Amino acid sequence: MRVLLNPLDGMNLLSQKEVQQLQKSSSSHLYKLFRKCALAVLNVGNPIDNDYEVYERYKDFEINLLSRERGIKIELLNPPESAFVDGKIIVGIQEHLQAVIRDILFNANKYHDLDLDDSQQITNAVFDILRNANVVMPTDFPNMIVCWGGHSIKDEEYQYTKEVGYQLGLRGLNICTGCGPGAMKGPMKGAALAHAKQRINDGRYLGLTEPSIIAAEAPNPIVNQLVILPDIEKRLEAFVRVAHAIIIFPGGAGTAEELLYLLGIMLNPNNKEQVLPIVLTGPKSSIPYFEKIAEFVEITLGKEARNLLNIMPDDSVSVAQFLKEKMYDVREQRRNVGDAYQYNWSLKITNDFQKSFEPNHKNMAELNLNTNQDTVSLAANLRRVFSGIVAGNIKDQGVQAVKEKGPFVLDGDGELMAHMDELLQAFVSQGRMKLPGSVYTPCYKILKN
Repeated sequence: MRVLLNPLDGMNLLSQKEVQQLQKSSSSHLYKLFRKCALAVLNVGNPIDNDYEVYERYKDFEINLLSRERGIKIELLNPPESAFVDGKIIVGIQEHLQAVIRDILFNANKYHDLDLDDSQQITNAVFDILRNANVVMPTDFPNMIVCWGGHSIKDEEYQYTKEVGYQLGLRGLNICTGCGPGAMKGPMKGAALAHAKQRINDGRYLGLTEPSIIAAEAPNPIVNQLVILPDIEKRLEAFVRVAHAIIIFPGGAGTAEELLYLLGIMLNPNNKEQVLPIVLTGPKSSIPYFEKIAEFVEITLGKEARNLLNIMPDDSVSVAQFLKEKMYDVREQRRNVGDAYQYNWSLKITNDFQKSFEPNHKNMAELNLNTNQDTVSLAANLRRVFSGIVAGNIKDQGVQAVKEKGPFVLDGDGELMAHMDELLQAFVSQGRMKLPGSVYTPCYKILKN
């Protein structure tokens, strides 16, 4: 199957050099990245949550940019048929495909030599990527709610995320998620309906992703602004910089990673005056999940960290009312410090939370998982643990490493490791580590000394 697409909007403005960069013959690495991300967005709706399986199924897929006198064409060879209706590509999927082209080129050309030890340079880079994608938009009132949660959740939990999104949308609030299925799709779906009822025509459904996870969490069809950040750390920073509040729905290792990242930042004394509401919510059946999360946070990071969490189960209306009211506090705090409403420049994020972490066997084994370190550093290392588990569960490189060398080995303080094992076992028993119906084989082994 061969398909030729005429680009939408301004994609014809690519230079000849940019077109050459994404051609198969020019750069093996960049083309592989381009093909991988393009296949992911074309494969929306597929229940597979493993990079390797997606790429194996579509081994014969290729994408090419073809130069033409008046611009370019996008050539697709053997793409997933689900991306087409009566032979025509779905418009939203083509928009996502062009976002892939835009971000891969921008990131490759501007940030290949980024100084990873310079925190301010990294923060500027995240801003530039978002601005280039036209998602840093001037506003006179905070309204962006970041929603985190699992792609592998029960139907009752998914329906609840839609209810929360609906109540947020009725109050004129926008949604940002990791753009995949499950708890990333539900709030957007609910908000889209509410925005339609309120005749809000410029509702924003912002999806932030990164290349190593995009196939496992392909952008859902509701996303109308898609940005591909270079790695998980830049993605996480983008979330907290654009957020005016954060909701955490039930999830697994990836959600735990996000929560630990957020708590590590908010525990920094420099961020004591920040106003960034954090709400944990889900249906009644999710209460054991939240209790286990709150217990783990308090045991490992202390009561100060636990007190940052507003647990509001089974009440979508109260959640939306609470966050709408909090937007006034966010606005006042930003005004007082002279910060932008659309990008939180004043939030202090240290290099521990910005520097890329490669979850291989050596790095996972060498993590400092002892309690003889400050709370912020411990949060950073715990975040890396869960980042590695996500990689071993669903990311191609991590999955293959575990197949070849066995599970990642985690070693540290005996009591801390016991609590971590208990939390992970709860995730497994609640079916939060893989899509429903699949059998989970742990990609990690915890040593308890």
